Amino acid sequence: MAEETLKFGTSGLRGLSERLAGRPAAAYSAAFASVMMAQGRMVPGGTVLVGRDLRASSPVVARFCFAGLTGEGAEPLDCGELSTPALAARAMKLGLPAIMVTGSHIPEDRNGLKFYRPDGEIDKHDEAAIAVAERTAKLPENVTLADAKGDHGAALDDYRRRATSMLGPGALKVMRIGVYEHSSVMRDLLVEVLSALGAEVVPFGRSDVFVPIDTEALSAADAQICHAAMRQHELDAVVSTDGDADRPLIADENGAFLRGDLLGAMTAAAVGADCVVTPISSNSGIERCGRFAMIKRTRIGSPYVIEGMGIARADGASTIVGFEANGGVLLGSDAQLAGRPLAALPTRDAMLPILAVLWTAKSQGKPLSEFASDYSFAAAKAGRLQGVSAEKSRAFLAAIEADGSFRDALVTGILDVRALDTTDGVRLTGEEGSVLHFRASGNAPELRCYVEAGSEDQAALLLERGLARSRQHLNRL
Repeated sequence: MAEETLKFGTSGLRGLSERLAGRPAAAYSAAFASVMMAQGRMVPGGTVLVGRDLRASSPVVARFCFAGLTGEGAEPLDCGELSTPALAARAMKLGLPAIMVTGSHIPEDRNGLKFYRPDGEIDKHDEAAIAVAERTAKLPENVTLADAKGDHGAALDDYRRRATSMLGPGALKVMRIGVYEHSSVMRDLLVEVLSALGAEVVPFGRSDVFVPIDTEALSAADAQICHAAMRQHELDAVVSTDGDADRPLIADENGAFLRGDLLGAMTAAAVGADCVVTPISSNSGIERCGRFAMIKRTRIGSPYVIEGMGIARADGASTIVGFEANGGVLLGSDAQLAGRPLAALPTRDAMLPILAVLWTAKSQGKPLSEFASDYSFAAAKAGRLQGVSAEKSRAFLAAIEADGSFRDALVTGILDVRALDTTDGVRLTGEEGSVLHFRASGNAPELRCYVEAGSEDQAALLLERGLARSRQHLNRL
């Protein structure tokens, strides 16, 4: 088997931690600093913020990042363990570039780097420039670990103030909220913020080892942990995040997990958005709910959503919210929540949707399940086949698109196809409105599958059949 390489995915650089922790982390960090200097976004000797999640490999990877930045003539500033949105917000406030060491939701044996310009996330053009610069980085083959000055919690303090000021004191009073802590880098802050806003908080499930929470495909074990806490403590909701806290997880009072695109739509409505920007994989109910004057669909990945928000701004939208099916919400313009001003933060954030959804449900006097049903989203589920290489996924998707007989064999008895969309992967829509969407993961060797149907049972069956058929047909390629 060929050695797996590091590569840019839907959001940042990803790969095996044993590959990243060493010269590659230093080289990509040096390349990033070089590109920022070439673009005039920082001066030689300028500061680059560096943060990290709670993965076992992240501290060592961060120290290699320090080495690469120092070697390129930049000064790294260690922001320690904090969420990706907290680091991004601090970087934008100070007008500095930043690097977040995180693998987000992918398994423990992997890690990654997310890069931020002084004005927000890098785009695909920046990724290409960094990849070129990395290949010519002037670093020794054996890079020595380096240290950096610390920021003494300033970034975390800024984000704490932002979160607690979103709602008024006591805004969540009488709500009983469970926080699934696992290994989220925001676990302590989330408990602190919810408590400060008046909620009765029940933390549970704290882990000393990394737990790869995927908000689009929650494992049965993680769901069981949350359901047990819900029953034991009679909670109004359970909230959590993925590893670096740019994706939220929310379960209603019945233990049903709310899909990320629904959380995004709820958040957009809560801040009065006139435009939402969201990938093609998000629920078709966004159009049907009738709450937004402008809706723009993109490829999957925050860089594409950010690009779409820029287009929306040019088209005259005033309050812009971007979100993905994983639940990460990007605030593309200044807005208001609960009558309070809220500054733009155009990077995925878990705190905003958690607070916006809880507050709106409480202010309307509705349990979360009833609030969610107001949107009439199609039943939707997502799953994945692991261990599918990018090459195998590409061949599979190309066959679905171009080979009618292959496509018919794949979906016969499952879906009567009336429309095919190739914005990202292949999205098949049936005559009755059901959806079967396949795409290659940008972060791991996986084939993703997204479905929509008229009921939860129908969606579960469509997902089961879609994954089974795709497994069979992958084996024939």
